[in-house]
Amino acid sequence: MYANILLSTDGSDVARKGVKHGIALAKALNARVTVITVTEPLPVDYGGGHASGWIPSQEEFDRFNAACRERAGKVLDETRAMAEQVGISAELLHVPDAHPATAIIETAKSRGCDLIIMASHGRRGLRKLFLGSQTSEVLADGSVPVLVVR
Repeated sequence: MYANILLSTDGSDVARKGVKHGIALAKALNARVTVITVTEPLPVDYGGGHASGWIPSQEEFDRFNAACRERAGKVLDETRAMAEQVGISAELLHVPDAHPATAIIETAKSRGCDLIIMASHGRRGLRKLFLGSQTSEVLADGSVPVLVVR
């Protein structure tokens, strides 16, 4: 049925449920698994009109990117351990400096995935209120079937 599954995670408790479900399904179907975590770029405020804005220094960019790599590594290591626990291997992928929904859709297409598994939400705060969840964006904009885990 499904031979190549993309699991998306941001490391949240909700996303972890989606990963667990995806790993179990992949095991049952003997499917290949790719796990993706996406980190967004550091927001820059160039200001407008009379507002002064904020442009980070190179050192701030470097610290932010290092923290993103470290966090992504921890998320992917945890996912690897979950997969190994049930006896499957997973390809692990960190996509830095990208919009999560876009990166998930593009990765699914470029890797020939026939199913994306995501949790019902993971993002919090104002961003979720204004833009909607990443899962909603993948559902609306993607062409690969999506299994949403609650």
